[in-house]
Amino acid sequence: MHKLFSVDDHVLEPPTTWSSRVSAKYKDRAPHLEWRDGAQVWVYEDIVDPTLGVLAVAGRPQEDWGIDQVSFEEMIPGCYDPQARAADMYSNGILASLSFPTLPGFGGRKFAQLEDKDLALECVKAWNDFILDEWCPGAPDLLVPMTMTPLWDIDLVVAEVERCLAKGTKALTFVEDPAKMGLPGYFTNYWDPLMALVQEAGIPLCMHMGSGGSGSIDEGSHPVVQFAVSTFTMAAVCATNLMCSPTARNFPDVKYVWSESGIGWVSSALERVDGQWARHRMWNDLPDFRPSDVAKRSFYFSIIDEPIGFKSVTDWDPDLEHVMWETDYPHAETPWPHTQKHIDEMFPDLSDKDLAKVTYSNAEKVFNWKLVTPTADQLPAGVSLPA
Repeated sequence: MHKLFSVDDHVLEPPTTWSSRVSAKYKDRAPHLEWRDGAQVWVYEDIVDPTLGVLAVAGRPQEDWGIDQVSFEEMIPGCYDPQARAADMYSNGILASLSFPTLPGFGGRKFAQLEDKDLALECVKAWNDFILDEWCPGAPDLLVPMTMTPLWDIDLVVAEVERCLAKGTKALTFVEDPAKMGLPGYFTNYWDPLMALVQEAGIPLCMHMGSGGSGSIDEGSHPVVQFAVSTFTMAAVCATNLMCSPTARNFPDVKYVWSESGIGWVSSALERVDGQWARHRMWNDLPDFRPSDVAKRSFYFSIIDEPIGFKSVTDWDPDLEHVMWETDYPHAETPWPHTQKHIDEMFPDLSDKDLAKVTYSNAEKVFNWKLVTPTADQLPAGVSLPA
């Protein structure tokens, strides 16, 4: 069995995530489920937000996929139930898993855009408490605690991160580029208090593609295919922006994990950004430390199914210290439930040592989380680890 640590999975928040946690005055305006026009949708503030079927396709044949709205009754329980998630993960040899939010956006962007910021703060705290008090304790050796921030106010950010650190969070989900949301960007000192805090705490910032809403869909193109293909361009723009910024340079021990970002673009992007840095460094009074040096020190990139792209990794990461693996359960990219076969096909030529780095040990170090292999009596009923 290949032991696996997935740095990118997703939780479909169960119906009572917010209604059971926000104060009474916000229950009608915090996210709650309603049936409208025959579909189950989330309603909050003045927003109606469906759950698209393509976000919960694990275990379903491709011919049944679609972007039609999907109800919880149509999902497999592993989408929203931690014990069922544990059964699905362990059956595929996945021993650690990081869960990004769904309804709030991957980095909490949607809550930051609510008009009522008191409501927004309660929604952020409720999601974090759901993760720390319900989701991760449901499978404590498997589910790695990761929390979000109230992005719109740095003082609130610091206070909430401190609260979550005290409760055991191991990572923060953040946004690729806050400036895309109209917030201060990484070329200001606005985020310095957060960076100082996470650097001291030793937890990484997880930057899921599209977390800042930075993608675009061109009119006349196939929206799902174009978006899925273009995710690497979003990651390339945001990652090179951050590696050039004073934010990433002034806090050298902060680690950034790029999830669902792809990896084949990294080698050429580093080559190009270093070239442009050298050309324009003198007249812009830029430091000698190259953008690629920032990336090779502080950035970690994840991979799902990219065999050609993986061949270029050793150009910039010869010891395979900055590559991680993800399964993206329950989204369309996931190799589940054939994950072990996928690993064999994806990495046929790696030594055992290098395979271990990519599939779990790099992530163990960055997230300060040691894999635990459950014994037969510790596994969910009816579940066994792969051979």
